[in-house]
Amino acid sequence: MKIAVCQINTTVGDFDGNVEKILLYLDKARKAGCALALFPELTLTGYPPRDLLDRFSFFEKSRKALEKVAQAAQGILAVVGTVLENRDPGNPLFNCAVAVENGAILQVYKKVLLPNYDVFDEARYFAPAPKPEPPFSYKGLKIALTICEDIWNVEGVFTRRLYAKDPVEEIAKSKPDLVLNLSASPFHYAKLSVRQALLKDVSRKTKAPVLYCNLVGGDDELVFDGCSMAMDAAGNLFELGKAFEEDFFVYDTEKPSLKEAAPAGGEIENIYRALVLGTRDYVRKCGFEKVLIGLSGGIDSSLVAAIACEALGPQNVLGVTMPSPFSSRGSIEDSRQLAEALGMEFKEIPITPIFEKSLETLEPAFQGLARDLAEENLQARLRGLILMALSNKFNRLVLSTGNKSELSVGYCTLYGDMCGGLAVISDVPKVMVYQLSRHVNRKEPIIPEAVFTKPPSAELRPNQTDQDSLPPYETLDAILRLYIEENQPPLKIVKAGFDAQLVGEVLGKVNRNEYKRRQMAPGLKVTGKAFGMGRRVPIAQKFKEEP
Repeated sequence: MKIAVCQINTTVGDFDGNVEKILLYLDKARKAGCALALFPELTLTGYPPRDLLDRFSFFEKSRKALEKVAQAAQGILAVVGTVLENRDPGNPLFNCAVAVENGAILQVYKKVLLPNYDVFDEARYFAPAPKPEPPFSYKGLKIALTICEDIWNVEGVFTRRLYAKDPVEEIAKSKPDLVLNLSASPFHYAKLSVRQALLKDVSRKTKAPVLYCNLVGGDDELVFDGCSMAMDAAGNLFELGKAFEEDFFVYDTEKPSLKEAAPAGGEIENIYRALVLGTRDYVRKCGFEKVLIGLSGGIDSSLVAAIACEALGPQNVLGVTMPSPFSSRGSIEDSRQLAEALGMEFKEIPITPIFEKSLETLEPAFQGLARDLAEENLQARLRGLILMALSNKFNRLVLSTGNKSELSVGYCTLYGDMCGGLAVISDVPKVMVYQLSRHVNRKEPIIPEAVFTKPPSAELRPNQTDQDSLPPYETLDAILRLYIEENQPPLKIVKAGFDAQLVGEVLGKVNRNEYKRRQMAPGLKVTGKAFGMGRRVPIAQKFKEEP
């Protein structure tokens, strides 16, 4: 039997658009001679629908969408993800895989394991199935359905097993001929190798081929990379779907043809592609076509501009440099040179006149007080004011440019450089910013070389550099990775080779600045732990960890 793996990009709540895309791929599968077409998790609703699931009209639209797909699945079995009602005590819905053909439902599988960690919150909405459904028969094959997390409860994936149940072990007892997995597994660096090892484990336990169809596309903070897979019963990889784009491939159970899987890109390339896809989908799925970026002449805004131009086309990107009395001429020229190299629109709007007028206005209130952070941050907030005014006037979404290192320790201005609709690189540490920027320049010099070599600076006071306030970024990033991504206690970070006083200072800044990050724009997740929906730390709290 030929099976089509349909790796598509869905949009949350776009039932008409999602159904239209499903029908397009069903037709493609029929033309390829396939008897079955497999789609990602929650195909009809988009993933993750979150509190839209609390609305009855959302459920009703999902039900009607399923009916349309079932009627359209003539002569082919479509396996799609959707929500179905739970009539028993517990949460009102199940996360389901539904097999439909010729207007009828042939099989329903309800998700057993509901992830409730990091960015996942499924136990808030769904009732878990008590056990996996047994395989169903179709064209002489015993086919087992699974949904995403159901195959993740294995040794080595987590530091400890999260669930008492193991659906894979239960399914293996049924001796299926084929295992299908509908997935919505978000990207973060180095995750593909984990998935590949996981599927190999599943195929060996069940002694059956595994077809894994993963979602692709951006949905708010999450980026789904696709990379769907087909594995035989021995764990050999027969096919690897494309990364960061829609894809379609066919697996023949009778004549499996081992293909040389196209190698995935290096981690820096994958992170760059994730940021491009996440930016493109966030902007377009939110109803925008054009974006706006404040260009400082620094590495962060240069990288965001490059990502935006690749994601949306340079004709849809406007860069604005806003020099103050402390801006260097080089920063202005670097911004202009970058814009020319990218082919994007460029404007220069000095803030010096309104900065001076603001100081004059505030002089009676500030009388007798030395200049300090208030005047420095005033410049950043005036720039934010200009960007938001341009955004309102020209219907452009503002992309903020702060990186993870600076956002971690509060080296950013609330209502200033933090303003915007999407924080593109908020999960990218500063050292990685430089690596990604070199990737941008791999073929031709897009980002000016001076941007790489000059000391990073906010340019809010004379001769200012980031290192006046922060340790070297290599050191800072290493401490932040251990604390934020690996959840290591201070003592272990010190034992890893870092000065105890410095560790205490960095961690103190991280914890004190939670209030800022809570108010920042949504950011694209590319590491194992990002700020935002996957990290829920109280603002008003007094817990301290000492090195």
